[in-house]
Amino acid sequence: MTVRFDRLRRIQRMDPVTDAHEIYRLSTAFEFPWDYTRALELALYRTYAIPSIGRLLARTGELTERTQKRYDDTALLLDTVVEHGFDAPEGRTAIRRINQMHRSYDISDDDMRYVLSTFVVVPRRWIDTYGWRRLSRHEIVAATEYYRTLGRHMGIPGIPETYEEFEALLDAYEQAHFAWDEQARRVSDATLDLMASWYPRPLAPLLRTATLALLDEPLLRAFHYEPPGPVSAALVRRAVRARGRLVRLLPPRRAPHFARQNREIRSYPNGYRPADLGTRPVPGAGGCPVRHLDVSAGDVPE
Repeated sequence: MTVRFDRLRRIQRMDPVTDAHEIYRLSTAFEFPWDYTRALELALYRTYAIPSIGRLLARTGELTERTQKRYDDTALLLDTVVEHGFDAPEGRTAIRRINQMHRSYDISDDDMRYVLSTFVVVPRRWIDTYGWRRLSRHEIVAATEYYRTLGRHMGIPGIPETYEEFEALLDAYEQAHFAWDEQARRVSDATLDLMASWYPRPLAPLLRTATLALLDEPLLRAFHYEPPGPVSAALVRRAVRARGRLVRLLPPRRAPHFARQNREIRSYPNGYRPADLGTRPVPGAGGCPVRHLDVSAGDVPE
C-alpha cells in the first residue's frame, strides 16, 4: 500500500540534476497535477502584462480569435515533453513545433528568458501557497534543471543556472516591464472569457471575480482591472488553500495525470499528433531573424 509521502521519499533518493525529468514528471503527473495546471496557466497569463509579448499575441490573433485551440496546443506541446522526455520522438517533435512557431516572430532573447522564468518560479510560488504540501528542494532543483534543458533546446541564450537566479530575473523583469497596453488587455480578457466558458454560463461573473482574486496587485494594475473586494479575495484564497488541505488527506494518486487528460482540453476529441499541434506561421514573418537552432532536439530547417 502506498502512503501519502512515499513518493516524496522516492524523489528525495534521486539526483535532482541527472534525474530532473523523472522528478519533474512525478511532481506534475502524480503529486500536483491540478496545481501545476493552474500554476502554468498563471505563468503564461503573467507574460501578457509585458507589452512586447501581449502585443505580439494580440497581433497573431491566436489568443483572441482561437483562444481554446491556442490554450490546448500550448498545454499539449509542453506536456508532451513532460510525458515522453526530451529524447523520445514525441518530445523531439513537440520541441520542433515550438521552435518553428517562435522562430517566425521577432521575440527578444530577454522576453524568451522571462517566459522561461515564469515556468520555473510561478509553480513553486503557487504550490507553496495552495498545494497540499510545499515543494521539496529536490523538486525545486529538478524543475529548474528541467526548464534549463528545455530552454537550451529552444536556443535561449544566457539561461539562469539556479532557481534563485530565475526568481531574481522574473521579479526584476516584471518590475521593469509590467505596463498597461490595450492590445495586451484584449488577450487577457479573451483568456478570462475562455476560463469562464469551461463552466455553466450563470457562473461566469463569479468565476471572473475568483480568478482576479488570485492575481497579485502588480498584475491587476498592469491590466487596469479593478481588484476584488478584500472579503471576496480572502474567501477565494482560503477556498483554494482548503482544497490543498483536503487533498493532503486523500490517498496518493496511483496513475499519472497528464494535461491531455484535463477536461479543459477540448479541441481534439478524436485525438491528436504532436506534429499537427500549433500554428503554421511563415518563417521570418515581421522581419524576424531565424532564432538559434538546436539540432539535438531535431530542430533543423525544413
